[in-house]
Amino acid sequence: MTDLIAKTAIDRRLAEIIGPVIEDLGFELVRVRLQGGKTATLQIMADRPEGGINVDDCADISTAVSAVLDVEDPVEDAYHLEVSSPGIDRPLTRIKDFATFEGYEARLETNQPIDGRKRFKGVLAGTEGDEVLLNIEDAGEVQTIGLNFDWLSDAKLVLTNELIAEMLRQKKDAGVQIENLDESAFDEIETESGETNADAKE
Repeated sequence: MTDLIAKTAIDRRLAEIIGPVIEDLGFELVRVRLQGGKTATLQIMADRPEGGINVDDCADISTAVSAVLDVEDPVEDAYHLEVSSPGIDRPLTRIKDFATFEGYEARLETNQPIDGRKRFKGVLAGTEGDEVLLNIEDAGEVQTIGLNFDWLSDAKLVLTNELIAEMLRQKKDAGVQIENLDESAFDEIETESGETNADAKE
């Protein structure tokens, strides 16, 4: 079984390098993407196993990851490093994510048509073996379908009031002040040339 943490060969190589570093700090790697542009951007999403990560945590991860990447040097060209929380409508990249967020709405895309469609929206209903279960509405009735995890090309939570309430609870548990909780609470850490700063995510 694969996962959606890393898609390309370079992303998988980066995940192999930085995954253990992040785990040693007590966090989990949610997703890694090296995106091109005038200057490439290496985007890393991380979270606590129990959920809830703050900007200081992102800074700690950024510092540790920068050090190991300087040694391993897997990316030839210059790049910006961004470390962030997964956000409220987070990507679902591991099969355990679908069990963790059972009961919340999600959008799933498959890499091949299933009964003539590749996009599915519904309420997560947990997992069964290698299958992700999703409650979808069809002709006014709710039915549960199973999608093999390896068929998925993309999956993310849908922003709902219930999900926002859960994310606020997690951030409160992580030590973020509730009165400061808004979109800017999901900060991003960018590093360039070894310098680290916290920038509010627009």
